[in-house]
Amino acid sequence: MLRTHTCGELNISHVHQTVTLAGWIQRSRDLGGMTFIDLRDRYGIIQLVFNMETHPELCEKARGLGREYVVSVSGKVTERTNKNLKIPTGEIEITVERLDVLNPSVLPPFTIEEQTDGGEELRMKYRYLDLRRNPLKRNLALRHQMALETRKYLDSLGFMEIETPFLIKSTPEGARDFVVPSRMNQGQFYALPQSPQTFKQILMVAGYDRYFQIVRCFRDEDLRADRQPEFTQIDCEMAFVTQEDVLQTFEGMTRHLFHTVRGIELDTFPRMTWQEAMDNYGTDKPDLRFGMKITALTDLARGKGFSLFDSAGMVAGICAPACAGWSRKQMDELTEFVKRPQVGAKGLIYIKINEDGTIRSTIDKFFSEEELRVWAGRIQAVPGDLILILAGDPAQTRKALSDLRLEMGNRLGLRNPNVFRPLWVTDFPLLEWDEETRRYYAMHHPFTSPKPEDIHMLETDPGKVRANAYDLVINGVEIGGGSIRIHNRELQQQMFRVLGFTEEEARKQFGFLMNAFESGAPPHGGIALGFDRLVALTGGAESIRDYIAFPKNNAGRDMMIDSPSEISEAQLDELGLQVKGKSK
Repeated sequence: MLRTHTCGELNISHVHQTVTLAGWIQRSRDLGGMTFIDLRDRYGIIQLVFNMETHPELCEKARGLGREYVVSVSGKVTERTNKNLKIPTGEIEITVERLDVLNPSVLPPFTIEEQTDGGEELRMKYRYLDLRRNPLKRNLALRHQMALETRKYLDSLGFMEIETPFLIKSTPEGARDFVVPSRMNQGQFYALPQSPQTFKQILMVAGYDRYFQIVRCFRDEDLRADRQPEFTQIDCEMAFVTQEDVLQTFEGMTRHLFHTVRGIELDTFPRMTWQEAMDNYGTDKPDLRFGMKITALTDLARGKGFSLFDSAGMVAGICAPACAGWSRKQMDELTEFVKRPQVGAKGLIYIKINEDGTIRSTIDKFFSEEELRVWAGRIQAVPGDLILILAGDPAQTRKALSDLRLEMGNRLGLRNPNVFRPLWVTDFPLLEWDEETRRYYAMHHPFTSPKPEDIHMLETDPGKVRANAYDLVINGVEIGGGSIRIHNRELQQQMFRVLGFTEEEARKQFGFLMNAFESGAPPHGGIALGFDRLVALTGGAESIRDYIAFPKNNAGRDMMIDSPSEISEAQLDELGLQVKGKSK
């Protein structure tokens, strides 16, 4: 062994012991007669001491070492006279008696520190250096611990971890697939799975009534802070269960993870229908760490000669507590925020309920103070509050108010990353209409069961059918979603018809599943939780990139290995492919 101990495990009880350590040089300080080096490994950091008086050759050798050199040292553990109680090893140091350079290093392009000076793209290019930093070590340790505790919890409930294939058939629903050409079947392609959905349903038919998998999935879609082209999910399915059984099981798992990993006891998980979430928060993933519910004002706003309100499909607002004293500059900033293309509002109306009870607004010309008091009463504003109002198309107005609500939550410091407010959102619409293609699409996926009491509307009024589906939301982040599945052939065929599949298309794409439903398929349901998002949220972050060892950037590129990349003409020829005019 090149070491007897790690850099993080030694303490005052090891004084006078001779030890051998190995690691990377964090920094060095030359004080003339003494040279001090901080040695780092995955487990911690420790101070090395080189004495010019007792070991001049070693001291000279140490002075020639640069940052990130890999070294092995032996020496005695001694008590430090100048202790650093901020680190676990801060009461001791190693008086070095032997030094071996295992490998030199070029000067790193950024500092390997808690707060580095490297930008994100640079850090992704040199990910092997970035991963040496303590924040990423902590993030990956958190990820490891959460995966371990997930397996422990599900195993304790009788779940079996079963692997499903990565090379599967492309399907027309959902996000775009990543496809893989087949050399042995030229002109045909595999797809990488967006989820193991059909396979886990097949496992239920096969009698494996409690399945889970911490599985890699792939979606070829635009990226953002909480989305990657390849991602990990906790994928689960259960047979002979109701929706309530699934919710109780995975509410329990979420509680277990927060308790064991963060020492946090979560409050109750409230339930909210999709319609309630949209009406009150303008989104199906509301952040419940603060209030500011959306209040409809359309009936109070119309008919007063204000064209913006009279022509709007919806007028609604939120109440920002204790913000009536905001300056003109602050109000202008909010107005510019709602006009951003990402938000899409035409402008912002506000009403200030002053501390003395007087009311001042941007619509005084059209509405009396008495009328605006009625508005304030409906929205439950009190003296000192600020009412923010948007108007327009109902769907767009709800979305814009949702964005404005989150912005106000940020500005008022109401979105504490160390406070967690979970909820279940239920009763989603089964289908959503697309004007461009003039057809319905499944809001979740085509295997989601309608609520039994709504099945009669599937052919006559499909837009009103609710799904037996549910999402887990924490702090405004959709952590996962699932549903009770269709488990009989007739209802699945009916669902495919509503989605516009011909009988031949349905048989070609999903014939294997339809056949399985004729072989004793049990009632079943499940859920998939976004593991990357859950880990990042638990760590108090919005971006998932620093919780993944080797992430892609916003363009879907791996900056370190420079992927994706072209392949040779010989490989193209072997696959029977032609790319941008290249011959086979």
